[in-house]
Amino acid sequence: MKEVLEGLIGIIIAFVIYTIFSRTSYSLVQIINIFSLLVIYYGVKKGEIFGACMGVLCGFIIDSFSLGVFGVAGISKTLTGFLAGYISKKVNVLTISRNFLFIFILLFIEMAVWTILYAFIFSGPINTGGGLLFLQPLVTAVFGSLIFTSLEKWKRVFTRKNES
Repeated sequence: MKEVLEGLIGIIIAFVIYTIFSRTSYSLVQIINIFSLLVIYYGVKKGEIFGACMGVLCGFIIDSFSLGVFGVAGISKTLTGFLAGYISKKVNVLTISRNFLFIFILLFIEMAVWTILYAFIFSGPINTGGGLLFLQPLVTAVFGSLIFTSLEKWKRVFTRKNES
């Protein structure tokens, strides 16, 4: 129950950050994918099933913001959450360089799946925001690897203080 509550709080925080980004500059929403970072984080920390469930919830939130078919982002984020949990069990992704590469590859796969689904369902062009959407895996990976590394260091410091 604690994990579910923690996940819901994470979704609320991601929603607030997403809203702030969209109010500040729509370009921030195009180049930093907060919900994907949340899905990847929980996939790594809690496993592939929890990551997939977070992907479903976050994907449906993203789909509710769009005017397209409900489920396109849900499917791509579910796959991202599952892959994050599955791969992180096999490979150590906690160093900053591996974390960057891991997030970048997952976001690249997510974008490819989303693009294929979008192209299959819709006949119109994809709104790339003047090409900013293509920078999303790179910028989000840099942003995410810095945040994930900072969180790990903060947790180590916090657990040492509690043990003392």
